[in-house]
Amino acid sequence: MEFKHRLRRVRRGIASIAILAAVADFAAAQTGSDPAATGRKALDYLLAEKYPALRAMFNDNFKQVFTLDTLTGRFREELSAFGTAGDVGEPALTRDGSTAVVSFPVVFSKTRVTIQFNIEESGQLAAIHFRPADAPTPPTVWEHPPYGNPDAFRERLVTIGGDPWKLGGTLTIPAGKGPFAAVILVHGPGPNDRDESLRANKVFADMAEGLSSRGIAVLRYDKRTMAYGRQMSQIAFTLREETIDDALAAAAFMRLQPEIAPGRIYLLGHSLGGYAAPRIAAEDGKLAGVIFLAANSRPIEELVLDQTEYLAETGVLPAEEAQRRLDTLKVETGKLKALEPAAVNPPVVLGLPSEWLLDVKNYDPTALAGRLSIPLLFLQGERDFQVGKKDFDRWQSALAGHANATFNSYADLNHLFISGKGRSLPAEYVNPGHVSPAVIGDIVDWIVSPKN
Repeated sequence: MEFKHRLRRVRRGIASIAILAAVADFAAAQTGSDPAATGRKALDYLLAEKYPALRAMFNDNFKQVFTLDTLTGRFREELSAFGTAGDVGEPALTRDGSTAVVSFPVVFSKTRVTIQFNIEESGQLAAIHFRPADAPTPPTVWEHPPYGNPDAFRERLVTIGGDPWKLGGTLTIPAGKGPFAAVILVHGPGPNDRDESLRANKVFADMAEGLSSRGIAVLRYDKRTMAYGRQMSQIAFTLREETIDDALAAAAFMRLQPEIAPGRIYLLGHSLGGYAAPRIAAEDGKLAGVIFLAANSRPIEELVLDQTEYLAETGVLPAEEAQRRLDTLKVETGKLKALEPAAVNPPVVLGLPSEWLLDVKNYDPTALAGRLSIPLLFLQGERDFQVGKKDFDRWQSALAGHANATFNSYADLNHLFISGKGRSLPAEYVNPGHVSPAVIGDIVDWIVSPKN
């Protein structure tokens, strides 16, 4: 049975609201001699909400990663935060290698945004980005973090796991003589690439360069739901297939690398990755420690409720839309509570396969974390509205008195651990930034601490 709606609106809220950025891949032949005209055509489809026509312009990789349902929901949520579209300015054209970068200034009723289309020589779209109106057009989507030192590490492309779910990855290895301590990066929900890319931001790429510049090896890999989106949409997957199995394969891979100290391998889970981390650590049994970044400790339905209320309170969601979502959430939560392993369950609840929800129905990550004897580090941005203080407080309460647990929070950081001011809003993710150097430093200090 197919589960075409498993990554719909509810799942998007947990992952990162309104993400849409994809890395270009080889595309099928298509004529595209005028990038500005192609970009304007794509913009017209976007603003008119003609999503099937817009998706038809994507390259093959873009189409595989984003189903029409996921694409439609994500763009509608993104654009609703900007308000009603008005005037469109003249396009600016730059190039990133062979890719044309076409940017249109658009005036919305709530803000001004530059909408950028990356267009391959074939004429197909490789990426779409939303940027602040006053931001300069970047020659590339992402810039290396200032704390990264390219001379201090090298990168190696690797493959994680085996058929039928082989995953591409990147291993950054510090310069000098090993073996080195290492960190495995585990993604949040949704079809994340190895860098956990969000427009101009790459959380995992920042961490890899920052940590490896300071003597710690880092493995990051493409998530299964990104690399095999079409295949995953056709199975009733659980948290195991989405996250756990590949993290275990990554740990096994790292123990075989000659540059890595097998007894000093740590797991770092962001958002859903942190939620799954106690299960991964308990099953692996050999990790040196676990790092939790904005890890939710509560069930999904509670997170979605809090996020919806927050977006309504801050005016991102109109009152009618917020109420519609709350009404839908109430119905879906009722279905969730009625799920039983032996029953005839609806195939999809809260935008996820019923099997996924049954798998975690009685899962308490804080209780399992409390049974781990390895060092645990919890990091939380205090401006995070996606996974916030309620979850962080719950971790602290459950692990009070556990000498192996360390907790740090940062007043100015959001869900991406990027600095900002005021209340965090979805539109903030448009702004390019980097993971805070304080976070990088705290992780390094914790790993090299004699007790760890």
